[in-house]
Amino acid sequence: MRGFEPAFGLMAREVRAAGEARGFAVAKLLTHWEEVAGKDLAAVTRPVKVGYGREGFGATLTLLVRGAAAPVVEMQKEALRARVNAVYGYNAIARIHLTQTAATGFAEGQAQFAPAPSVEPQPDPALEAQAKAAAGGVGDDGLRAALERLGQNILTRRKAAEDKR
Repeated sequence: MRGFEPAFGLMAREVRAAGEARGFAVAKLLTHWEEVAGKDLAAVTRPVKVGYGREGFGATLTLLVRGAAAPVVEMQKEALRARVNAVYGYNAIARIHLTQTAATGFAEGQAQFAPAPSVEPQPDPALEAQAKAAAGGVGDDGLRAALERLGQNILTRRKAAEDKR
């Protein structure tokens, strides 16, 4: 080993093999889609596959698109194609095909475009007060707040472990 290696370096071969199975010769198209497409388009699209014609003159990029956003993406296809070809370094993609269902299988066709909202559990007021009292003697506001959060996390885990018994 050469010391610490980037995490992607450890799995680059597997990602490349999975991408090539769907026609993606450049893995960056998958791994950096938001940078390639832009934040707005990446929020409503996902690259599904790249299909190569029999003649070999330009490929077709298939994008999974939210239904309501399809007309907007349709109007921006040429600009998106230019950005994708910039990643390849030459005019590899000749056409962009939009689909509202993935061509790769039923489960993958139901891709989530936005992360699910995180649900924070409501803190127990008694544990919150106990953590506040434990960190009360600290003069620095930032450090005190961090110690209060740490104390509350520890006390919550202890309580959860006791409740399991």
